[in-house]
Amino acid sequence: MTAFSFSLRAASLAMAAALLSLSAQAEQKLLPAQSEIAFASKQMGVTVDGRFKKFDAKVAFDPAKPETSNIAFSIDTGSATVGAPESDAELPKPDWFSAVKFPQATFQSSAVKKTGPGKFEVVGKLSIKGNVRDVTVPVTLTQAGTVTTASGAFALKRLAFKIGENEWADTSMVADDVQVKFKLALTGVGKL
Repeated sequence: MTAFSFSLRAASLAMAAALLSLSAQAEQKLLPAQSEIAFASKQMGVTVDGRFKKFDAKVAFDPAKPETSNIAFSIDTGSATVGAPESDAELPKPDWFSAVKFPQATFQSSAVKKTGPGKFEVVGKLSIKGNVRDVTVPVTLTQAGTVTTASGAFALKRLAFKIGENEWADTSMVADDVQVKFKLALTGVGKL
């Protein structure tokens, strides 16, 4: 075997391995029925829990090399619900999520690092109503059979994203702090 044919074979094997790796990552899928994105805020001192009914994720996560991972979410802002018909009718309106003008909130990761066994930190850009902010999200991964569950929580300031404008910008009525909680069930993730 000549040096050229050895180099060509090595390059072919490396390319095949890269394609297999991309193929394995492309097979990672969100299981919406087993997943949830929820939020909690305080209105006049009382906790109000809500959730988004429609969302999707594109995940290419390699537990062995988390720094190569790519995580993207899209959330249908018009699917927000707090379980009260009057409030639910207000959420898609311009003062809140402005769902007609901004039908989706998005998150795109820029860095993923392991912080402990089954624990990761995901850094990225969160965009809501055209307002983009850097966020750091702690994520815990657990596995049961073929399903990997990513769960975590992080806080955000709703006014930084112009959620609750005009009369609703008064933080004595609706607190600025919002806790976002998530549980995302995925298939196709490698062994932790």
